[in-house]
Amino acid sequence: MILVLFLAILFGSLLLYVPVGFCLALAGVVLMYVMTGDISAATVTQQIIKGVDSFPLMAIPFFVLAGEIMNEGGISSRIVGFAKAFIGHVRGGLGYTSVLASMLFAGISGSAVADTTAVGSIMLPLMESDGYERDESTALIISAGTIGPVIPPSMPMIIYGCCAGVSVAKLFLGGIIPGIIIGFGLMIIWATHCRKNPTVYVKHKKATWRERGRALRSAIWAILLPVIILGGVLTGVCTATECGVIAVAYALIIGGFVYRELKLKSLLPILVKTAKSTAAVMFVVGTATLAAYYITTAQIPDMLTKGLLAISTNKYVVILMINLLLLLVGCVMDLTPALLILAPILIPVIVELGLDPIWFGVVIVCNLCIGIITPPVGTVLYVGCGLSKLPMMRIVKPSLKYMAIMFVCLMIISYFPNLVMLIPNMIS
Repeated sequence: MILVLFLAILFGSLLLYVPVGFCLALAGVVLMYVMTGDISAATVTQQIIKGVDSFPLMAIPFFVLAGEIMNEGGISSRIVGFAKAFIGHVRGGLGYTSVLASMLFAGISGSAVADTTAVGSIMLPLMESDGYERDESTALIISAGTIGPVIPPSMPMIIYGCCAGVSVAKLFLGGIIPGIIIGFGLMIIWATHCRKNPTVYVKHKKATWRERGRALRSAIWAILLPVIILGGVLTGVCTATECGVIAVAYALIIGGFVYRELKLKSLLPILVKTAKSTAAVMFVVGTATLAAYYITTAQIPDMLTKGLLAISTNKYVVILMINLLLLLVGCVMDLTPALLILAPILIPVIVELGLDPIWFGVVIVCNLCIGIITPPVGTVLYVGCGLSKLPMMRIVKPSLKYMAIMFVCLMIISYFPNLVMLIPNMIS
């Protein structure tokens, strides 16, 4: 009954276009009144503050800021130039360049929206001028943008680490192989599409090794940032939060003094944009903590665990049911609130089955990333619409084949957990 009431309030208010943070706050307050017969402003405040009072969450503003600085400082164009120099000559090369550039930029931004905006704003005009269909190009770019939260650093993995009480560093490392799998999966589908349209996707002149060397020298400082982040995590020299601070300092030096494209007057708008993004995320985290507190008090996670295990005790069947549930939720809710609501509910099920919460964190993030390119609330889908000036359904249709391969990749990492845990286990 409590769960039904919670979902009714949450989705009812979402249908009325109430911002998701306020939807969660409303649902939490109503649950409080139903369970206690009273509404305590002190308790509401305490739970919201408790939700954001976390050292690992401090990494979010730093990585957002680093991504904004590097984007403003010329990072995007250099990463695209590097990718194009090495694979731009094959048939449909600009498509492969888009995917590879998204994978590289994912190692800097940790955000699907930032990844898609940075790469798409450069690649879409190039692809269109080369004769590529705008809807197909946009579908590929937004699909590749979903790799942003998978390859470290990752904002959703930081949030999941706080919810589950697990190592954010191991979550970061666990996302490397899945991110690569998804990237190659998208390239396979793009290659198939190009073979069916050989007259559209023509080949270009192959870059010389001298040209590739120049592209590498131009992009090397940008490419080194994810290496520094992962190196710090792998060696244990610094935490994920401390890596975020290092990333900001590095981005300022490279953008301002090496590339010399970051201007002093740009810093204030960057800081304001970072503050707005961080405030929105933290408010959702705080209100989700309030709702999660009363969901847990009502023992809904225990009831869900018993309900799923009553259907089947086979872990493979339960994993499939959880994945299908996440896919459905991802279609109607953005990644961050869906993660904050579902992670505390589903983690007890995973623990009961004897599965690794680190592996599950990577699975849940990869799963919900599919939702950010699906209507009606796919945030990255809307970014694609804005960049391409195309209506949503023009982009959704060619996106279906990319969603299909992402689902296949999801099944691979769901049923072969050793792939996810290969790198994290190396440092345990």
